[in-house]
Amino acid sequence: MKFDKSQFESLDLENIGQWPAAPKLVLTIFLAVMVIFLGYIGLVSDKIDQLKRVKAEEVTLKQSYQTKYHVAANLELFRAQMLKAEDIFATQLRSLPNSYEIPGLLDDITFIGTTSGLEFVKLEWQPEISKEIYIELPIDIEVNGSYHSFGNFVSKIAGLPRIVTLHNFKIDILQTGVDTLNLKLEAKTYRYQEQEAKTQ
Repeated sequence: MKFDKSQFESLDLENIGQWPAAPKLVLTIFLAVMVIFLGYIGLVSDKIDQLKRVKAEEVTLKQSYQTKYHVAANLELFRAQMLKAEDIFATQLRSLPNSYEIPGLLDDITFIGTTSGLEFVKLEWQPEISKEIYIELPIDIEVNGSYHSFGNFVSKIAGLPRIVTLHNFKIDILQTGVDTLNLKLEAKTYRYQEQEAKTQ
């Protein structure tokens, strides 16, 4: 087919069927390109966006699968660790005095102090302090005695079967004698919050 510019002159849009071959071919190519372009915009571009989303989701799912596979592969180990943690937690809970044992704790502290050679000046419960999962029970203690008696007292308190922590030590020399000292400290024991809910 010979290309001739004169074929494109004075074309009648209402009579396309009578056009020469070259203008018909150009029009056909133009229409084909437009159909492909519009089809791409209308159909293919949405599919490409969807494909990108699916690929991103695939990466997320693979990571999730790897995490779950790791858990499943080590499930027995995780169960054993969980049981061990529960045992440790239960043991620690048993070390916290319950509401029935708290008055006896003062008796234990008094007994330890007197057998250590100390004279009690003060032994008083302070207001409870409620924390997120436990209740703190502070006790103000003031005793007189020798330095070695203080050490013996603190050592025996640490050996109690219930959890008792000692804080805010203050030692002063008494006027009555060089060997007699005054010790002020705060002891704290703890009660589990959930126990409170169960007993009420």
